Amino acid sequence: MGAEREARACAAFYGALGIAQPVLSCLRCLRQFAGSTVKRCKDKHLEEALLLSRALSKGLRALSEAEARPLLRCVLAFQMEATSSSSSFQKLEQIVTQLAVGKEVLLAQEVGVLLAGLVPQGEVLSPGDLQSVCMFMEESSLGRQHWQQNLAPLLQRLAATLRWVLQSQPAPGSTWGYLAVKACLQLFQVLPKDVAPLVWSAAGKSEALQSLLGLLLEVAWGKAPNKDTRLLAGTALSMLVNTAPQPEHGASAMLALFQLPDRGVGEPKFGELAVEVPPVLEPDGLEKLVLTRGLLTCCRTDILSCQLENFTHQACLLLDVVFPTVCALTKERKDCHYYCFQACVLWLQRLRESLPAVWRLTGTRILAQDAELLQQLTQLVWDNAETPVEGVSEFIHSSFRLLLEIYHLECQHFQDQEKPLYQRMLQRVISMPWQIKARYVPLCAIIPYVGSQQVLDAYPDLPQHLLSCLSTNHLCPAAAEVYKALVQQQRAEQQDGQQGTEAALAERWALRWLPLLSQALRSPLPILQSNAANHLLTWTLRHLPAAQALLAAQFGGRDAASLRAWVSLLKAQKSVAGALPLRGEELERLSCCLGAREEGIRLAALGLLCCSPSTNRPLSGTEVRLLREFLPLNLNCDSSSFRQLLQAAVRKALVRLRDSSLAQLRGKAPQGAKPSEGAGQLAQAVGFVEWLLQLTIASLSPGSNYQRKKTALLLLGTVLETCTDTWSPDRKKGQPPRTMATLLSYARQSGCWHFFSQPNLLALLSCLQDSTNEIRDLASELLVRYFPPTFPKPVALALFQLAQDALGSPRVQEAEAGAVLMKTILQKSDSSTMKSLALEAKAAPLLPNRGLCFAQHLLHVLEAQYAAACQDLLQAAATAPMHGAIAALRRCLLQVPEVAASMQSAELVQSWQELLTRLVTTARDITSFLLGALQSQQGPGAEQAAAPSFADMGNAIGSLIMLGRSRGQEEEEEDSVLLSEEHSLILTCCWVSVKEIGLLLGGLAELLLAPALLAGSGSLLPLPTLQMAARVFQEILLRCRHWGAVEGCSMGFTKFCAALLNHPDTELQAIPQTMLEQGLDALSGPRSSSITRRAAGFPMLFLCITSGEAPAQARPLLTRCVQTLLALATTALPQDWDQTLDLPQVCALHVLQTLVRGTGLGSTLLRHATPMVALALRGLGSPCWAMRNAAVQLFSALTSRLLGQQRSRGEGCPAEGVSLQAFLGQHPQLGAVLLGELGAATGPVPGVPRLRPALHAVLTLLAQLQPGPDGPDSPSAHFLGPLLELAGSPIYAVRVMAAKALVPVVLPPRRCGVLLQLAQRLPAAPRQVRSHNAVHGHLLQMRALLAPAPGTNGLSAEALRPVALQLEARGWLLTPAQRCPLVRAAFLQVLALLPASFSPGFAQSICDIIGAELGSLPPGGKLGCAELQVGSAILHQTMAHFVCSEAAQLAGSERISAVCSLLQQPNPDVQLAILSWVITGKGGTCEELEKALGLTLLESLGSVLRERRDGEFLRLYLEALLHLYREPSSWSQEASPKLQGSSAACLEMLLHTVEAECPDPDLLFQALCAASLLLARWFGDEDGPLVERWCAALEECSQSASSEVLRLAAARSLQMAGADMVRRSLRAACPSLVPVALRLINVGIHLLQDEEREVRHEASGFASLLQQDPGELLQDGCIIVQDNVALLGLLQLLLGEFGEHPETFDLLLQHLPALDLRGIVEEMEANKTTSLYKEDEPNVFAEPAVLAWQLLPVLLQLLEKVPTSRPLRASALHWLAAAGPGILCDLRYCRHRWSQEAAARWGMKALGCAKLHVAVAVLLVRARLAARAMQVLGDSPATVPGLDCGAQELEQERTLVQGLLAQHGLVPVPSQGNAPGEPGPPSGAA
Repeated sequence: MGAEREARACAAFYGALGIAQPVLSCLRCLRQFAGSTVKRCKDKHLEEALLLSRALSKGLRALSEAEARPLLRCVLAFQMEATSSSSSFQKLEQIVTQLAVGKEVLLAQEVGVLLAGLVPQGEVLSPGDLQSVCMFMEESSLGRQHWQQNLAPLLQRLAATLRWVLQSQPAPGSTWGYLAVKACLQLFQVLPKDVAPLVWSAAGKSEALQSLLGLLLEVAWGKAPNKDTRLLAGTALSMLVNTAPQPEHGASAMLALFQLPDRGVGEPKFGELAVEVPPVLEPDGLEKLVLTRGLLTCCRTDILSCQLENFTHQACLLLDVVFPTVCALTKERKDCHYYCFQACVLWLQRLRESLPAVWRLTGTRILAQDAELLQQLTQLVWDNAETPVEGVSEFIHSSFRLLLEIYHLECQHFQDQEKPLYQRMLQRVISMPWQIKARYVPLCAIIPYVGSQQVLDAYPDLPQHLLSCLSTNHLCPAAAEVYKALVQQQRAEQQDGQQGTEAALAERWALRWLPLLSQALRSPLPILQSNAANHLLTWTLRHLPAAQALLAAQFGGRDAASLRAWVSLLKAQKSVAGALPLRGEELERLSCCLGAREEGIRLAALGLLCCSPSTNRPLSGTEVRLLREFLPLNLNCDSSSFRQLLQAAVRKALVRLRDSSLAQLRGKAPQGAKPSEGAGQLAQAVGFVEWLLQLTIASLSPGSNYQRKKTALLLLGTVLETCTDTWSPDRKKGQPPRTMATLLSYARQSGCWHFFSQPNLLALLSCLQDSTNEIRDLASELLVRYFPPTFPKPVALALFQLAQDALGSPRVQEAEAGAVLMKTILQKSDSSTMKSLALEAKAAPLLPNRGLCFAQHLLHVLEAQYAAACQDLLQAAATAPMHGAIAALRRCLLQVPEVAASMQSAELVQSWQELLTRLVTTARDITSFLLGALQSQQGPGAEQAAAPSFADMGNAIGSLIMLGRSRGQEEEEEDSVLLSEEHSLILTCCWVSVKEIGLLLGGLAELLLAPALLAGSGSLLPLPTLQMAARVFQEILLRCRHWGAVEGCSMGFTKFCAALLNHPDTELQAIPQTMLEQGLDALSGPRSSSITRRAAGFPMLFLCITSGEAPAQARPLLTRCVQTLLALATTALPQDWDQTLDLPQVCALHVLQTLVRGTGLGSTLLRHATPMVALALRGLGSPCWAMRNAAVQLFSALTSRLLGQQRSRGEGCPAEGVSLQAFLGQHPQLGAVLLGELGAATGPVPGVPRLRPALHAVLTLLAQLQPGPDGPDSPSAHFLGPLLELAGSPIYAVRVMAAKALVPVVLPPRRCGVLLQLAQRLPAAPRQVRSHNAVHGHLLQMRALLAPAPGTNGLSAEALRPVALQLEARGWLLTPAQRCPLVRAAFLQVLALLPASFSPGFAQSICDIIGAELGSLPPGGKLGCAELQVGSAILHQTMAHFVCSEAAQLAGSERISAVCSLLQQPNPDVQLAILSWVITGKGGTCEELEKALGLTLLESLGSVLRERRDGEFLRLYLEALLHLYREPSSWSQEASPKLQGSSAACLEMLLHTVEAECPDPDLLFQALCAASLLLARWFGDEDGPLVERWCAALEECSQSASSEVLRLAAARSLQMAGADMVRRSLRAACPSLVPVALRLINVGIHLLQDEEREVRHEASGFASLLQQDPGELLQDGCIIVQDNVALLGLLQLLLGEFGEHPETFDLLLQHLPALDLRGIVEEMEANKTTSLYKEDEPNVFAEPAVLAWQLLPVLLQLLEKVPTSRPLRASALHWLAAAGPGILCDLRYCRHRWSQEAAARWGMKALGCAKLHVAVAVLLVRARLAARAMQVLGDSPATVPGLDCGAQELEQERTLVQGLLAQHGLVPVPSQGNAPGEPGPPSGAA
């Protein structure tokens, strides 16, 4: 605190001087800087101090030195304490320099005095002193001057410090040694002229520097355990070499260091300093890397390239010493890949810099074609191109570019025109599979040297491969770089050829790239479309502006793909041009996009509205209008990503509004705005923000669904972040502008922007009671961050009582809500508020700190609950479970920054320590009690080592229940439901409490043992307390069975171990180490219970401890653990093991599996991958089932870890994984293990495989790899032979997996040769068959190799011609002469993959054989017993698929007829095969085939429905029919006559299936949709009863209680036939259909509120069809609108087309149910005992309150038609008579209840009651409707019996009640001005 002391003294000194005020202001800023903990706040205060210092400087010049000295000394004191931050130090340096103008000598004296105190004689420098030395040397000129004058003592102190650090070895996380080495490095760098004589001159030789050199060598050789420190020592040594006056001297010195490990003759010298081998017992070999990296980082170029002495050739350090070392390091140091390849890149960079000198030295080329250096370099980069180590791939990329650049420079220098390296590299790139990322970086590097045309000619598939890469996230950036490089190269080539007009450039670009970009932007894959737009489109428009017109011409359609691409194009154009005026057709189309169903289209259109290259460009009036229309309709979207992107887009719009408004207020016209528009734009901005604020607040009602509340909170947070002046210290971006107060003042003068009003506060408080964590936490964050620092006292008191009640709830969600409430109250209370809260008597008056007081109270609550649980656990679990109080303690202690700060206060340490000790003790007691209760053990001495079984727990809980009942609950004995509830209560109380205890203790250790808090709170958790906490964790993990509790406890235990292991105290470090040893001992020792099976937490014990080790360290605990487990698992099994107990070997395997799956260990565990794989493979052959089971799980975990996680969706996607070559390069020893298993499986006798249990696992691992690049040293050849031999395995699964494993082994260039070899192995005649298994296996392998990978076209027909000839010679394998149907099927599958390579005669013979086979099948497919063969069904299905595929490909009428005739055959196998082929969509490429199949299915529909052979067959039949007629255009004129006369019968049978037979839901789905298809095509006037039945079926299926499949069937049926039915009803000829049309629209309204997105989307299709002009449907397509737009459309349709019908009014009133408001209030006031589970709503997505406000304007407009419509008048009068008295009664009840003071007691609880909010909202809507109905019917009380008031009185009553409820937060405040006109969401919200 020296700076604070100096500041006080300085303030006292200048208090009487004339410049007191500016000095005190500057001191205040400096003290605020010192007291801040966030960098942004520190910078802010320093900026203010710098401005003040500039003004103060003039006054300071007039003072004497004595008068100026205190201020300079004070600033230097602050600077001394800021040495940990370079930016703060520099700013203070500017301040002190500004203040010392004219008094520089005085400042130098003060700096000298200050720094002299850092290096007293004989003392070791502390880390802070070292940091000061470094900072003053680096950033202060006066500091450098001082060290230059005091170099000798500084060297002595540095040597003494480094020697002490190496001898004492501080804590693992200490930076002491690093700072000492850093000081040496900066000394050598900053003062080279002063250091040089001490090294290179015999006269000036320094003993201190001699000592320092030896110490640096010891650090480099490994005496310092920290890797970063060792690497820095290498850099320091290199910097010392740079001081050499002659480069040869420096090179010799560095050569001596490289030769140091090899002890030779003579004494090595470093200049005049002696060099000795460091006394390190076991060097780890890293010293070469340390020296190499340091040398390449900063050594002078002339030293690296000068000639070395004593070499037989012209040698230099760079080529002859460093490069061999780099090559050796990249091959050997697998654990330091990052630094090794960093050294490789550095070497190439230094070689490029040194090329002229190297050429002068060698006199020849260094990268000639046959040069060994070139071969080694290319081999090095290719061998490591696919390494997965983070950061290495970037080094490899740089290596490729540097290598090619050096090669190009050398070719230029020596005038070599051939340049063969480019062609070799290009060919190697082309030979690699497209899925390998490593191929694209060298391709980018090659393009500038060989030209774009040569690359595209040599690689014609490149555009298609780039398209495939764009759909794979990890390949996308590399593919985008290739595209950009090629386009830039094309542009450069064309401009060089003087063909450079923009139009010509765009035309040339379009030839190659327009199809690719168009296809990508129109793709249905969101990832492909997004990547193309983000990575390619904007870049293309920026570099090729003329391409915009070419792209726009591609996207003129109305389909979703065209719209999405069109909006992306406009957005990219706007980002490039800066502005994009929207008019006419473009504006209309954009409006359609904003209402489209696809989220991607809506988001793209929203982004187009909100984005702008300049943040101060105002929103146009059109953009604001579209936003007002869009936002209310998109608040309830159920996609999390949509909400986040919506928030980001709105933030951009708000920033534009804010910045443009601030520019207007400053008198500066915003960009793109006219000066005359300023006032209007300012008012528009303020009005839009106010409207958005009220929209979000209205959407926070508990009656809204989760989606709406989450979106509203996100948008509200965006409004508060953007449009308030709240400073958030922890945020790097998004801080308010300095002039924000001006805009706030302007807005509030307009009556807007009252962000923190009472209604807004109540709305957020209602969210704190939500049942979801996301809503609660987000609302709490907004309250804490933005609202005033304290709650109003009445609010705080009510909220505290509510939190107290919630903490006692057995429901986990309510208890967690209580914990959030407690935390929020703590953060929003001051001392006066705390005194008013009903805290425990011991807590409030005596404690001086709010956090301590609150924690004390919660601990009292917890202790009371624990005492109650000890008396009666059942009663406590129901009324006062402990998990709520524990969660509240966790949140208040760990998540409130003020509490953490108070723990550092010296006067509170004792109090906090006592409280925390009590807390840990209570947690221990609770844990022991709860776990003991589940074991029927009440005493602490009877604890078991393992968790109880399910039976034991059931008995224990039963005993507890009986004990609880004996205390007064006998009346509940007979109710079995209550028994289940009681079991659940006890289990929930136990498990959730145990989980919360683990999270609490782990968080406390993480917080209180953090380095930042050690100085002030190191004793808050003393050793005994930590040991007690460790025992709690150990007890939970060993005795707990519940995985949720184990997982939660494990999270806390990992934090606990990490805090202890990284603590400097060795006693604390020993706690987890001891626990690990105890666990290993328990694992290997005998026991009487099963740990692994019965305690899921036991393996987690090891995972948590090992995960707590610092990632940067060597992880000795992990190594010890794995080695012990491996040794234990490999121990031989005993002869007579007990199957009921876990063996130690089995336990070891399970623990290893847990370690492998643990995310905290990452790639560190892969160092042990090879022995673990070998262990797992060995375990698969164990005679013990438990051992085999554990080995399977371990191998699965290892496979996932070795191959990495999938980067995109789709199981088995070939774009995932690495090549075999890269995989074995990362794990070289693993190849021998896998080959050994394959070799053992193939056996000593060729062709006779042996059974190996581990074989399938090895093949599975190989099958997940990818083909790699072809090369001379490829490891694939070793695997090829064993895999080919495995084709003859007697196990079918092995043959299948061996075929899959062959794909990555056979490299693409060698695939044809292997296929030919396999074809030749097939028998040419039946007598040559030696093994059917081998024939089948070879065919499977051929099929696997022939199948084209996604994104490729496979092998060419010409290349496969030799293979086809061999297969033609073996055509008998397809004939009946081959008796095995599976072999025939496999042979046909192979033939199907190369049809273009066969001769016409052979192709015809295939068809003849298939025709004969399928034509001879008897009806039903039943063969005689003598002919029955296994696999015959597969053969027939394969043949049917072949016939279908041939017909689709060739489209010949004869082949199509053959398929249709097969479909009509009564053979089920063939029929099912054709139907499944149709359903998969493989016939979509041939319209003629689909048309013929559709007609065939229609023709046979009646007979199929009558026969009803099989439910599955009927389902497939109907699904195929629906697939073929999925589009309206699929229907042809030929289809109508097919069912002429039988359509009604078919429809009757389908409806009967739906109504009466109750089939499975899938069949009902197809039947209902098929009925809708027929109804849409053959509906006549006589079919009215069928239509009624169909409509009734839709109503039944659309109910919320129906299954999702049935609701989806109703929605799809509605889309297929409903729109046409409604249109017909509008015609004059079909008035009888009007009731049906209204019922269908009502079904649509129901389905548009369904909780399943797919159901809503199908229903929106129905509404979209109704909104379209029927004449437009077939021309431009129909834009399917979003669900909420569709709902509005249906309501407008009812109003416009059916408003005269009385049924319309009654139909809409069905959605305004009369809720029992009085019953809801009484139930809420009763405060009954809460049950554990809450009954779910049948539809959690529906929002009755929102729908009510949405229906209100429609119903009011219907009432306007009452005077002209007698039926409508009668309906309105009937409703008013029935509902009016109840409405008036409810209004008066509300006025009475909420006018009383008693309402305040339960008012806070009412805030969170969703039922009450819905009832109130619906009541207000019904009241408004009733008042208007009375007006239009006649404003007289006598009009309606039971209503004793008129319309005006009723409206006044409604207004009064609405205002009263708004004061209590139950409805939004009636809005003014820009806000919505009604409470609830504005019109249009849904």
